[in-house]
Amino acid sequence: MFLAVRDLRFARGRFALIGAVVAMIAVLGVILSGLASGLADSGISSLRALPVTHLAFDKSASGELFSRSTVTRDTWRAWAAQPGVREAEPLGQQLVHAQLSGPGGKQLDLAVFGVRPAGFLAPAPATGRPLSADPNGILVSEEIVKDGVRVGDRLTAGQADTPLTVVGTIGHASFGHVGVVYAPLALWQKLHYGLPGALPPAASGQATAVALRLAPGAGTAAIDDRLGTRTVGKAGTYAASPGYTAESSTMTLIRGFLYAISALVVGSFFTVWTIQRRQEIALLKAIGASTGYILRDALTQVAVVLLAATAAGTGAGLALGGAMNASAPFALKTGQVTAAALLLIVLGLAGAAVAVRRITKVQALTALGADR
Repeated sequence: MFLAVRDLRFARGRFALIGAVVAMIAVLGVILSGLASGLADSGISSLRALPVTHLAFDKSASGELFSRSTVTRDTWRAWAAQPGVREAEPLGQQLVHAQLSGPGGKQLDLAVFGVRPAGFLAPAPATGRPLSADPNGILVSEEIVKDGVRVGDRLTAGQADTPLTVVGTIGHASFGHVGVVYAPLALWQKLHYGLPGALPPAASGQATAVALRLAPGAGTAAIDDRLGTRTVGKAGTYAASPGYTAESSTMTLIRGFLYAISALVVGSFFTVWTIQRRQEIALLKAIGASTGYILRDALTQVAVVLLAATAAGTGAGLALGGAMNASAPFALKTGQVTAAALLLIVLGLAGAAVAVRRITKVQALTALGADR
């Protein structure tokens, strides 16, 4: 540490420059982590909140499962009777356009989840009344409330201008960046099929998927074969949210390039720094310093710069991210921010370790003028 600290004091301008670059990379790491989390929450927060372990879709559906799957009443009743199935209920999902009633009513996009009002999927309201026998009553998420919708408001939605009445609100819940609405299953069926009046028997017995609560270790393959379904774990359904896979892969790729660049930047700086100090390193070896001692000293120097710069950049990123919460889908999560900071430090150390390997090749005779 003695030589490392002396070096940092002597060349503080150069180390401040590389520290500023690392700090800016740390800021970007925090911002990208927050944007990735915010986009994910905006796309799948409603799916994460579902009190299920699995969802069973129509076996013929692929890709966008929620928009292509249809299951019947016989299917979810058959699932409920299977061994290892604690609970099974129908779940409907549909994206619809709606409009607040009254002159100049605001137009809205809604992600409607159809559930049984008394079932385990129906959420408890934060305000207002729960779903009940009211055939047109709905619960709206905070995302819809931010658009100016309040308890007691009336809307029309779907091709048949189906009337909806807001009876309560729930917390944050969105699907495909659209605010979620919980509705009785029969109301969802009207919106899904766009049929005015009473539903025909075929439509009244259908849903998008079967929501399941399975006992630990319960198998699903044999049941899927018998019932013509495809069962997916809750986390496996996230990819069915519109845009989720593309957004996640894009953010992961951007963050990967950012950290690769950070390793290259730190490695390049310390490569140049090691070359410039070649004579000093040779002199240290000539007076008895071992290669291991000099390597440890150099890596300690790198660690001090990385830790200080990453801490400063992470703090600045958290402050900047806090200011962005209201203007972008942004969510700061301690685990992801910590992982981003640690990854930056580890990759920076790796890049520097490759750079300072030149120390092992410096000969002590260089300091005595043998190379002249």
